[in-house]
Amino acid sequence: MKRYSALSHVAVHEPSRRQSGEEIESDFCAQNPGVQLRPGTLEKMYGFSERRVAPAGAGPSDLAAAAGTRVLADAELSPDEIDLLIFAAVFGEVQEPATAHIVADKLGITAPVFDVMNACNGVLNAMELADALIRAGQYTRVLIVTGECGSALSRLPVRDRAELARLLPVLTVGDIGAALIMEASDRPGLLGSHFTANSAGWHSAVITNPYMPPHLGTMSVRFAPTALAASFAGMEKAVPDALRTMGRKMGDIDLFCVHQPSVAFTSTICRALDIPPDKVIATFSRYGNATTASLPLQLAKAVEHGRLRRGDLVALFGLASGASAGLVLMEW
Repeated sequence: MKRYSALSHVAVHEPSRRQSGEEIESDFCAQNPGVQLRPGTLEKMYGFSERRVAPAGAGPSDLAAAAGTRVLADAELSPDEIDLLIFAAVFGEVQEPATAHIVADKLGITAPVFDVMNACNGVLNAMELADALIRAGQYTRVLIVTGECGSALSRLPVRDRAELARLLPVLTVGDIGAALIMEASDRPGLLGSHFTANSAGWHSAVITNPYMPPHLGTMSVRFAPTALAASFAGMEKAVPDALRTMGRKMGDIDLFCVHQPSVAFTSTICRALDIPPDKVIATFSRYGNATTASLPLQLAKAVEHGRLRRGDLVALFGLASGASAGLVLMEW
C-alpha cells in the first residue's frame, strides 16, 4: 500500500497579555523621546489593532512547548508516541544547540529533533520535510512546533526618523506558539508543495547574528519595507500553475491561508489571486505579524470557528524575507 502523510491536528498557544497599538506607540515614545510617532500610526499604515505578548522571561521554546502540550492533549498522544520533532521559527533562545532539543526536553520527548529556518516560511518547509520523511518510511508521526517572541524587537532603540522607517514594521510583530502533528496515512492528505526564491532580495530584511562580524553595520535589525515588498513581486503568479500541476485550480480551494504581515499586503495577494474574502481567516489586526505561526494560527482559528470540514481543500501560501514563497496544498 502506498504511504502518504496527513496533517491530523493543529493547536496554538496565545499568551494572555494583549498589547494594543496605542500602548505600543506610547511605550515607543517613552523609550525613544527624540523620535516622534503619531498615535494611530500602526492602525493607519498596517491595519494593526493589537498583538499578544509573552510573559517576562518566557522564550520561544516556552511558547512552542505550550502549543506542543496542547496539540498532544488534543490528539490524545503521549510524548513517546512522537517519532520526530522539528522546531521551525525565526527566533530561538540559543545559537547552539538546536532549539528543538529545548522544546523536546520540556515536553518529555526523546525522539530525534532538528531545527528548520527560512524566515516566516519555516513551518511550511518543515511540513515539506515531514511529508517526505513520512512517505519514505523514516518516521510515522512528526510534531512540528514554533514559538515566536518577536515583540522583543520593539525594545530596540531608535535614534532618528531614518531608523524608525527601517524598524516600524517590527512594532507589529507578536508572540505566539503553534504546533502541528503530521502522521502517516493511507489517504493523500498533503497533496503537494511548491517553493520559489528570489535570493537577491535578502538585503531587504536582516536580523544580524551578534556572534558574527558586523558586516552590515552596527544595527541588529534592519528592514527596508519598499525593497522587501519588491522582492516578493510576482511570486504569487506561480500559485495557479503550481495548483494545476497538482490537478487542482483556484476555485477548488475551500480555505486559503496566506502569511499576513499587514492587512493591505494580505488584501493585495488575495486580489491578485482572486481569492474571495470568505475563504480567508483574517488574523493580523488582532495578532499582528505572527511570523512562522501565521499559517498555523489561521488553521487553528478555522477549526475553532467551524470553518473546516473533513475533506476540505486547504492551500497554505507563505511569503518570507530572503525572499521566498511556498505553497502547500492539503486535504483536511
